[in-house]
Amino acid sequence: MAAKHYAEVLIDGKIYTLGGMEEEHYLQKVASYINEKTLRLRQQDGFSKQSQEYQSVMIALNIADDYFKATDQVAVLEKQNNDMEKEVYSLKHELITTQMKLEAALRQMEQSADQKKAGGEAAATKTTKK
Repeated sequence: MAAKHYAEVLIDGKIYTLGGMEEEHYLQKVASYINEKTLRLRQQDGFSKQSQEYQSVMIALNIADDYFKATDQVAVLEKQNNDMEKEVYSLKHELITTQMKLEAALRQMEQSADQKKAGGEAAATKTTKK
């Protein structure tokens, strides 16, 4: 069973002790994100004049907005990745097909050269027998 980790973090000027299965640096990273979001909203005119409940809801809405934008971006990137994988598969198939055609053409050229050489030797043999 994984050990629980604890980290003291600073959010909006207050120290909190967070606990979780994640490493301390991750807990710090999460707290830093929340703190940064809170500080940015507090810098907006009139935000601090609102009730604490309103401020908390606005912070949560902004974080939710970031989350949904990130998940949308992930979906777009996954689709792009899938499209690229399909294109790579298609290009590999085309490459293999082209290589097979090349090998067949080289074999045919080799056979033609062998036949021409054999035909030339046969003609040379006929002319020496005369």
